[in-house]
Amino acid sequence: MGFPSIRTRRLRRNKLIRDLVTETKIDVQDFILPLFVCHGKNVRNPISSMPGHFQLSEDELRRECDTISSAGLQSILLFGIPKEKDQDGRCACREDGIIQNAVRTLKKSHPNLLIITDICNCEYTTHGHCGPLVNGDVHNDQTIEILAEQALSHARAGADIVAPSDMMDGRVGRIRQTLDNNGFQDIAVMSYAAKYASAFYGPFREAAESAPTFGDRKSYQMDPANSREALREVELDIEEGADIIMVKPALSYLDIINQVKTTFRVPIAAYNVSGEFSMVKAAAQQGWVDEKRIVLEILTSIKRAGADIIITYHALEAAHYLAKEQ
Repeated sequence: MGFPSIRTRRLRRNKLIRDLVTETKIDVQDFILPLFVCHGKNVRNPISSMPGHFQLSEDELRRECDTISSAGLQSILLFGIPKEKDQDGRCACREDGIIQNAVRTLKKSHPNLLIITDICNCEYTTHGHCGPLVNGDVHNDQTIEILAEQALSHARAGADIVAPSDMMDGRVGRIRQTLDNNGFQDIAVMSYAAKYASAFYGPFREAAESAPTFGDRKSYQMDPANSREALREVELDIEEGADIIMVKPALSYLDIINQVKTTFRVPIAAYNVSGEFSMVKAAAQQGWVDEKRIVLEILTSIKRAGADIIITYHALEAAHYLAKEQ
């Protein structure tokens, strides 16, 4: 036999063949788009570090969801920016809070849109940490009581899924118990199960106005050097009742996504976070990368690693890219 008898390039010869044997395909239904809602009317504040994203008042949020729906996106993740904050974050639990009102509004205007709400206190505390402080650190058990109350208020407003992002011990179980005891057994919990103390969150903290006023979040978010700990966190959240688990960030943690995928049989979400988004945008604006190609490559890599769901600020652009390829 002449060399080479096996030619793997045969299956790359043209686009029709390449499409036929593609192993990983992304779809608009894979994506969840994060959105930031604030008080006021006709408010569309650009987020300087996240080009194309805005802090949106409710009326602008409705208009944004018109665009989202027309692009084929079906799911959003809401973050609230309140008028006022407090020491404990209890203002996040108000029935007339920024998220609660936004959910009720969107359920009327966009009943077919899947609404996921972030459950955390960092946007609502004056100090920017994720719960009440005792001796300078977040008190775990006090925090999970507030989180459970917050989740219940979101469920009452009409949220389809609640997503606790705080990384307190036991919060999934407490939220699950509270929802069940109040007749919301069908509301799913998407847990930020393996959330790392990452430098990739910087632009988000501008968007959500949630940067801590002192210290950092390393006492509750995970050490980026650890992988076995991520599996333990995921296992505990599943035991407590999480329906979907999340790895955050995504791009620097593809190995974690893959380990979770091969270890557990639950839906896996990966959060392609703000810093990952902003780096691509900055490079594209300089003409250093082909934005369309790199966005689709990144999203494909996240799905190839094992994610069933991708939370990404690229969702709307990616939806347009994919539509043009069809």
